[in-house]
Amino acid sequence: MACELLGRRLPREWGGERETRVVPSRLSLLPCGSHPVPVAPGNLGLAFGQLPWGPVLTKGSDPRRDIYREWGSVCLPPFAPTGAADMSEPGGSVRILVTGGSGLVGRAIQEVVADGAGLPGEDWVFVSSKDADLTDAAQTRALFEKVRPTHVIHLAAMVGGLFRNIKYNLDFWRKNIHINDNVLHSAFEVGVRKVVSCLSTCIFPDKTTYPIDETMIHNGPPHNSNFGYSYAKRMIDVQNRAYFQQHGCTFTAVIPTNVFGPHDNFNIEDGHVLPGLIHKVHLAKSSGSALTVWGTGKPRRQFIYSLDLARLFIWVLREYDEVEPIILSVGEEDEVSIQEAAEAVVEAMDFRGEVTFDTSKSDGQFKKTASNGKLRTYLPDFRFTPFKQAVKETCAWFTHNYEQARK
Repeated sequence: MACELLGRRLPREWGGERETRVVPSRLSLLPCGSHPVPVAPGNLGLAFGQLPWGPVLTKGSDPRRDIYREWGSVCLPPFAPTGAADMSEPGGSVRILVTGGSGLVGRAIQEVVADGAGLPGEDWVFVSSKDADLTDAAQTRALFEKVRPTHVIHLAAMVGGLFRNIKYNLDFWRKNIHINDNVLHSAFEVGVRKVVSCLSTCIFPDKTTYPIDETMIHNGPPHNSNFGYSYAKRMIDVQNRAYFQQHGCTFTAVIPTNVFGPHDNFNIEDGHVLPGLIHKVHLAKSSGSALTVWGTGKPRRQFIYSLDLARLFIWVLREYDEVEPIILSVGEEDEVSIQEAAEAVVEAMDFRGEVTFDTSKSDGQFKKTASNGKLRTYLPDFRFTPFKQAVKETCAWFTHNYEQARK
């Protein structure tokens, strides 16, 4: 049942009661009991014996079976035993803190959890910059002391589109380094069992072979247009490995390709390409003017719908036990050009005006084609929302929520 839930399309409506309803009680703050930390399967040498924070595993036992008895499952991986328990067994409830909870991916996770992906005993806590300034170590530690999470999905970041990155590389570096270090160290200090952080395919080398995969992150410098953000995100992978090596922490990361969906930042100057295009088409249609797409339209991207990514995040939190990151992406065959993306938006919004390309604007990195081969070894049957359908839903959400949308 849970496997089907993670892979299928959930019915939803944009606006109205579904958007304004009170979040269910399982998302509220509730006391949480203690619980052993799971052992990472990749470190079976530590599995034989008593860990200072976890269960006793003896030589001759099946470490992976013990891991999944303690850790539980939502969608059984190939090696998980039949009848694995959920995350809340046997030590009480699980509290999941989601930083950046009011952003694009955070809101998507919140919706998927509220629509049935949450399990009994799970307490989901979504926080934003209004709750704490995560660039400040004291505020970050105070937040973690207040919430006392057992698990963390770390989404908070200073983010922006191509042109904002070009202008503020230093700011992107400094703010994200502070945020990430504060979050990971606070998680370590309060005994969080697992952290899943969010990276980006822009962290990969600019000069590389394609498709890129998880082994190639540190093989060369990233594209110079957003090197500040890219290096700051790369350092999460370095920190995750260091926390595991020195303290045995299960800190890992996912690498999504270009994410879009409801609650995105639709600012034309500072947002990413697809939400910027949606806003541009809306304005052009309203004013009866031409649509101008920045750049040549030739660069290619793999777009992932935020609600698909949310389901995959939940799977990673419950099932993925490697410290090494995992790419979350549609297949290489689903890569589209910026021109094709613009055409999908034009079609979804029924825009009938002229479309032009301003070739004086930078194209940014031409392509960053990523392999989802590792993901497919775990979830071969996961169904992504077709690109045009996801664009249509996002356009409908933006039109319906135009006054409240970030822009």
